[in-house]
Amino acid sequence: MIVEKAEEVLKRHQLCNHCLGRLFARLGKGTNEKRGEAIRFVLNMERSARGLEPIAEPEKCELCHNIFERIPDLVEAMKEASRSIEFETFLVGSRFLEEIREKERAIWEEFNIDTAEPINREFNRELGKAFGRATGKETSKNPDLVFIVEPFSGEIELQINPVYVYGRYRKLVRGIPQTPLPEFEDSVASIICRAFSKAFEGKCVFKGAGREDVDVRMLGNGRPFIVEIKSPKMRKVDLEKIAEEINSSGKVEVLDLRFVSAKEAEEVLTKNHRKEYLALVLVEEGVTPEEAEEVARKLRRLEIHQRTPWRVRKARADKVRVRKVHEAEARWVDEKHFELRLVTDGGLYIKELVSGDKGRTKPSVSDLLGKRAWCERLDVLNILDE
Repeated sequence: MIVEKAEEVLKRHQLCNHCLGRLFARLGKGTNEKRGEAIRFVLNMERSARGLEPIAEPEKCELCHNIFERIPDLVEAMKEASRSIEFETFLVGSRFLEEIREKERAIWEEFNIDTAEPINREFNRELGKAFGRATGKETSKNPDLVFIVEPFSGEIELQINPVYVYGRYRKLVRGIPQTPLPEFEDSVASIICRAFSKAFEGKCVFKGAGREDVDVRMLGNGRPFIVEIKSPKMRKVDLEKIAEEINSSGKVEVLDLRFVSAKEAEEVLTKNHRKEYLALVLVEEGVTPEEAEEVARKLRRLEIHQRTPWRVRKARADKVRVRKVHEAEARWVDEKHFELRLVTDGGLYIKELVSGDKGRTKPSVSDLLGKRAWCERLDVLNILDE
């Protein structure tokens, strides 16, 4: 059946062994070139027995134009194009002229062939194998580098896949935002990304698991974050050295840096974390130790209904969020101040929990005291992963 079909095709089309074997790619193992060579050999044996001339492999294939012979040159071009890029895994893609792909489909339809493989698939595979042998690099479904090859022009486009790094940061000072703002010289993101961009020679994008206000410190075990380094030229980077450079800023410290996958990065950023806070509460009318203790007792395991705070209403959807205070402890400081240590659900605005935000947060510390209260100073002590 295969030999008869091959004879029909070869009587009308000048095909190389690659293109002949590819017509029957689903019917066996091995390379298309070897398959085409075997089919042609058996066919010519039968034709000889019938006293017919053999059908030799043509000098120029009418379908692929002998593109497979260019693979060694293309391998060298790929090596040159990627010379300055550090990578261990790769994939090859290609862009064939539409007229070639249309002609290939026309042959399939002409001879009712449903066992074929597209030319670009074979070409990508064979070029990838040749590049791997020449460089010692390996192919991967999630590669460091993707080559997009124009087979006939020899043009090569590189797609460098990003690197993801997980870490936790501590913001040691007040007065710097998490991400850049025009009125601030520095930010947590810029301090971190300067070091990453320089080491990886790529563009750094910072993504925090939540955020704290400009005037709030992030202490304790630090806030989880991800940096995505786009189009990195370097990948074998010493993360400890990056940490040392960031930590020398005196403003931000990073901990636990490690490489992660894109999936792991997404999980870090979408996970809802409980948080531990320390708030210094100001009560202008005065507060006693007993009142402070009573507020903490009432807050424990209390459900809070919090409408989007007035100060962030333009940046956040206006809705009521329900969050819980899990732990609360009070320490009286003086006649107008006490400290509150709180463990709450992620997404609870602590400043508004204290003030009440003109009734948008209920209940609030102000409600429980029966006196107006403000959060004079706030620190995030820990981000609780579990």
